[in-house]
Amino acid sequence: MDAQITIIGAGVAGLAIAERLSREFGDVYLAEKHRTFGQETSSRNSEVIHAGIYYPKGSLKSKLCLEGKRMMYDYCRKHEIPFKKCGKIIVATTEDEIRIIEDILDTAAGNGVNDLELIDRDRIAELEPSVFALKAVWSPSTGIVDTHSLMKSLETGIILNGGLIAYDSEVTGIRKIAGGYEITITDSDKSSFTFTSRMVINSAGLASDLISEMAGLADEKLRINFCKGEYFRLNPPKNRLINRLVYPVPAHNLEGIGIHVTIDMKGGVKLGPDVSWLSSNVFDYKVTASKQDEFFRSVRKFLPFLEYDDLSPEMAGIRPKIQRRGEPARDFYIREESHRGMPGFINLIGIESPGLTSCLAIANYVREMISI
Repeated sequence: MDAQITIIGAGVAGLAIAERLSREFGDVYLAEKHRTFGQETSSRNSEVIHAGIYYPKGSLKSKLCLEGKRMMYDYCRKHEIPFKKCGKIIVATTEDEIRIIEDILDTAAGNGVNDLELIDRDRIAELEPSVFALKAVWSPSTGIVDTHSLMKSLETGIILNGGLIAYDSEVTGIRKIAGGYEITITDSDKSSFTFTSRMVINSAGLASDLISEMAGLADEKLRINFCKGEYFRLNPPKNRLINRLVYPVPAHNLEGIGIHVTIDMKGGVKLGPDVSWLSSNVFDYKVTASKQDEFFRSVRKFLPFLEYDDLSPEMAGIRPKIQRRGEPARDFYIREESHRGMPGFINLIGIESPGLTSCLAIANYVREMISI
């Protein structure tokens, strides 16, 4: 075989997997269709290190988020990645929402998240004096990370470990052969070449279902549904009124966790994302200016200082969900596909939030599936 392990997709999960495996197996090849890493979901998100509060007990999202949070903070300290353990409050602005955040506490405790606290208005005022809430859940271990610096560090690690990264290299064919797989790559000049690999790891994000189908593993239950999330920026000087992450209570089916307020490492504040289901894979990253009213009304419930003109369009991202619109959130799909006749082929499909937080734990989880 030309390669031992080929990983498809250089988002944060693919990079983390490649860095982890290249420490142990030097012959690791990472193929990315874009000109550099993290050009899709990984660079268009809230950059939050999640605590693992919302996810169903026993799910991969819960397990890998909890493990990944610890690993992320350790990795950032070791490699001098900018991060901030700023904490998060989930606010209840009505009596009905108080009951919801009490349920959130129970869910989190069942998942092993033991550092949450139900706080009253006096404590809320100490943490975030400009925020209105009757009660809130305080999560001190939630934080933010400079995702670009994280991905750059992982890329450097892959190279130092002896791995190979090929950008502008789109996988256009996968065929099972004796002992492995034949993979066709097409570059930006539209020239193609074919090589063989003992194992294939599909971490292609928004295209992960298509890669799986290309390999002969079509499954309508694993079809990616594209969910666009848009963000607005809180303009200066009012961005200085917010020092932590502020979240509303989540939607009942976790379709989204609500238009929330996040800070970044430079002191910026953004609101979002919302939830808009796309009917096709024509990705439009424009922010819909007419949504400003929706964002204003959603967030002003707990940011009473907010005025309409305090907001400006910021960015948009697209999440690869495997549930359809209106369905409950589904778990990560991470499996070695021997049971479907494809030994040595590992699928990662539906890696949305908390994929960033979980990426290093995902890498370890994938490593456990490998027997070379």
